[in-house]
Amino acid sequence: MTGQQRGVRLGIDPGDARIGVASCDPDGILATPVETVQRGDGDLDRIAELADELGAVLVYVGLPRSLRGGEGPSAGKVRAFADDLARRVFPRPVHLVDERLSTVTAEAVLRERGKKGKKRRAVVDQAAAVVILQGALETERSAGGPVGERVDPGASPEPAGSEPGDGQT
Repeated sequence: MTGQQRGVRLGIDPGDARIGVASCDPDGILATPVETVQRGDGDLDRIAELADELGAVLVYVGLPRSLRGGEGPSAGKVRAFADDLARRVFPRPVHLVDERLSTVTAEAVLRERGKKGKKRRAVVDQAAAVVILQGALETERSAGGPVGERVDPGASPEPAGSEPGDGQT
């Protein structure tokens, strides 16, 4: 193994209603589903508990991008979620990684395995988190370390339409 950090990593697929959580083995080889957390009060606490229970050393959060690589309104929500999560799980690093097509890929895999309707909806968020984490792990192996955009737990996002240092708060 090159400079890849040893330890469990979490993959997070944050949605408006549910949050999929996946983890990997300490060698960063295989991502597996963990749980679906309901969005709302206590969701960050539950993810922090899982990080503690599993001994996670790093958390990857899927950042939705368009096929052209741009960010829409949902990416802004995920960035805000990742900022809150980074403060909650500190000192563990949180990294945003491209999640283009993760849910589509997860849906296709579940369909192939015969999961239908409510059964598929119940696990699709976990499956998408697995796709996000597995992609990050594969990229880590070639890069030799953590990938994606690190979230600074001390930074607060600038209000929309403002420039840093322009006096708007």
